[in-house]
Amino acid sequence: MKKIMLATALVALSAAAASAQDTVRIATEGLYPPYNLVNDAGKLDGYEVDLGTEICKRAALTCEFVQNDWDSMMPNLNSGNFDVIMAGMSITEERKADRLFTQNYYPPAISLYVAASADVDLTTSVVAAQTATIQASHVAESGAQLLEFKTPDETVAAVRNGEADAVLADSEFLDPVVAQSNGELVVVDQVQLGGGVGAAFRQSDTELAAKFDKAIAEMKADGSINELIKKWFKEQAVLF
Repeated sequence: MKKIMLATALVALSAAAASAQDTVRIATEGLYPPYNLVNDAGKLDGYEVDLGTEICKRAALTCEFVQNDWDSMMPNLNSGNFDVIMAGMSITEERKADRLFTQNYYPPAISLYVAASADVDLTTSVVAAQTATIQASHVAESGAQLLEFKTPDETVAAVRNGEADAVLADSEFLDPVVAQSNGELVVVDQVQLGGGVGAAFRQSDTELAAKFDKAIAEMKADGSINELIKKWFKEQAVLF
């Protein structure tokens, strides 16, 4: 009888362990609205949280979102601390070398140069950008002096306090910042970068990536992905 009870307990523990392992952990930053943010209730929210939730529903996956700093996203993905990155990550050829992307779930968008003065020379100025982003790479190649920061808010603060002459970031992030600045900040220039935003996986996780990719394709086909884009990006929305 004790052996039967022990065997039953071991089966239950094994089932619980398998269930825990079957949970797909999706990492996001929580600091890059409207892609991802922490809402007034202290919960992760934004376009990517809504999108990821719908993807998991369509793919019949049990998922949970976890918050992670941008600059440690790839090390933590590779070490198995989570399974997917959905954090406003632009698809580039350089990034494809060490990670697997889905098709884009947000089209290639415009990045803005924003400064305190419209006559700033972007070719010789100090330009702030978030570290390890497509914008930081662009600034580094442009001839301007790159000043990198851990979070997007810090890049804007650098312009406001005179540490940088301009900031380069996604228009979806900077448009509301400029609108709420009461004329303190102005858009100086714009540039289109990358192949859109997609979900990133370890290169070995082809099966999981394919499930996400299939759900994204379905949402593009039925128009539901555009509805989520309009919900979160409003007048700045770029649609498929």
